Amino acid sequence: MKKLYLTVNPFGGHKKGPKILKEVLPLFEKNNFDLTIIETEYAGHNKQIAMDVDMSGYDGLCCIGGDGTLSEVINGVMKREDSFKFPIGLITGGTGNSFMHDLKCLDPVEAANRIISGKSRRIDIFSCKTDDKLFYGFNILGWGIPTDANLLADKMRWIGSQRYNIASIFEVLSHRKRFARVTIDDNSIAADFAFIIGCNTIHTGKGMRMAPLARLDDGLIDLIIVRKVSRFKLLKLFPKVFSGNHISDPGVDYRQVKTFTILPEKNRQLNIDGEVLGSTPVEVKVLPKEIEIMI
Repeated sequence: MKKLYLTVNPFGGHKKGPKILKEVLPLFEKNNFDLTIIETEYAGHNKQIAMDVDMSGYDGLCCIGGDGTLSEVINGVMKREDSFKFPIGLITGGTGNSFMHDLKCLDPVEAANRIISGKSRRIDIFSCKTDDKLFYGFNILGWGIPTDANLLADKMRWIGSQRYNIASIFEVLSHRKRFARVTIDDNSIAADFAFIIGCNTIHTGKGMRMAPLARLDDGLIDLIIVRKVSRFKLLKLFPKVFSGNHISDPGVDYRQVKTFTILPEKNRQLNIDGEVLGSTPVEVKVLPKEIEIMI
């Protein structure tokens, strides 16, 4: 009998978590799994659970949620005192679900069945070292328009799931100055940038194929650099990110790297896995096959 923890948010997203739990619980019971259900009580609770939970006799920790939930769990695992990196399972229940988009598994029942199958794979993550903090990500590190759009989208929750895309267009039109020095695997570029995004997944945001060449386990971060261009060119570029065709645009510098740093003229906040966390300057480094995912 396999024994797993399963976390669920009983309140968020119109109580989506409990509805999914009701749907998948019989599948685990039918397959003789012993589940310990933990209801999260506050933002960041999944991180605390992953840091502190006693894994003696358990085969892993699963969670119902999306990219933010998975990011919390990974950060908790990476900061455990015993350094034990247990397998993690994700049952689709978020808004953007970039990670599960990459795994072609947007149905929570299918996600549960994949966990039940017992298969797993190791994936890359990346470390983000700022002046005073260390974060870990598996999806995206964004600076410039992505972060500023996230901050704006947070004030536009009444719009619904498209708020990030609408906020991105507003930020394109604002045409702010974002001068920075970027060091990529020991090569340096200084310029005025629209945005810089490091990706470990193909998908970001709500259905954007930001890094179409990305792989979860290739030991590389896909880096998308766009220098400051006219509002018209940025608006023309924006729809292409949904197909991934933006990488053939002459205004896009697309690289696959192991490390990069961003040192801006004016420090700004960062978007790490869809959340506004930390601020520049930042040093980003890939950690190959660091985490085991039950899929």
